Amino acid sequence: MTDVYVVGVDMIKFGRFPDRSVPNIGAEAALMALDDCGLTIHDMQALYSGNLGQASAMVGQRILQEIGQTGIPVVNVANACATGATAFREGWASIKAGLYDTVLCVGVEQMGKGLLGGGGGGTGIPKEGLLGSGTMPAVFAEAGMEHANKFGTTFEQFAKVSVKNHHHSTLNPKAMYQIETPLDVVMNAEMISYPNTKLMCSVNVDGSAAAVLCSEAKVKELGLMDRAVKVRASVMSSDPWQERDLVMPDVNSCTRKAAKEAYEMAGLGPNDIDLVELHDCFATAEILHYENLGLCGDGEAGRMIDDGEVALGGRIPVNVSGGLLSKGHPLGATGIANIYEVTTHLRGEAGARQVEGARIGMTHVIGLGSACAIHVLEKVA
Repeated sequence: MTDVYVVGVDMIKFGRFPDRSVPNIGAEAALMALDDCGLTIHDMQALYSGNLGQASAMVGQRILQEIGQTGIPVVNVANACATGATAFREGWASIKAGLYDTVLCVGVEQMGKGLLGGGGGGTGIPKEGLLGSGTMPAVFAEAGMEHANKFGTTFEQFAKVSVKNHHHSTLNPKAMYQIETPLDVVMNAEMISYPNTKLMCSVNVDGSAAAVLCSEAKVKELGLMDRAVKVRASVMSSDPWQERDLVMPDVNSCTRKAAKEAYEMAGLGPNDIDLVELHDCFATAEILHYENLGLCGDGEAGRMIDDGEVALGGRIPVNVSGGLLSKGHPLGATGIANIYEVTTHLRGEAGARQVEGARIGMTHVIGLGSACAIHVLEKVA
């Protein structure tokens, strides 16, 4: 099977756009990604569109109405917070299968403000037999406290994640927020669900991101290999069966399963990864995913944040975009926005936040219910 490459990728600056439509927001990123590789919608053989809030509203077809109705197949995807990454993976799989040589993948969401619940309006996390709350802040507060009780992780260590990611966002012109948040400000912010204060919760924003994927033969034919980035691994997982935890949903097993398979597909290990964009929907989640992705051993995540290993300039920088905590989390766009961030570093085009010498990067998203997607990307030129 052919290797698959990202040849064009971009995202809009995340924000709030109440006067725009979802297709219009998505179309902007689509055109930006096409411009990035010098192609047009007429060069695309299929469109994979990710959107959660209007999952039954034919968003992909409406994006084509904005940028060119060429009659190509459109696949609309909804998969909780993994929606954009799922659209990307479906595009990758179609090229791997030999159906197409060139496809466009778009993720878009219009969130507005307010509390994000579980399940995207469906059943999502099953409530039967569970104690506590199924709201997202409560779920990840519970998961953080479980880690604290087991390994001694402190409120301050969780808060340091927010300090780091907000600092990184000051270097990212496409982040929703670009402000420093000192540790005392984070810890004394409004408490949402202990140990996550308001500044330790991802921000609901509007946004879009898009990527153009090509087969290896097509990349060479188009002369685009100099900026192309190889998709070394593309893996998805759902929750494996296990004995039910009657206190809280499992937010770890899905990622651990996908990470193991991604490393195997890529023929790499955690020590080969130069940067990671992971799903920091809450500060507690980022701490958990250091361990779930194998970036450190179980119980070592608190030390990693204390020692600066996951900050820009550290051993393995995590969420140098600002992450969901500061860049923002438009559900359907997040997965492809992560692809954009890592690709930009592998191309050496990330400016002040550039991870020097980056050759291998990983992206990770997880939507409870559950759907996890992990991609490993490689610089080739």
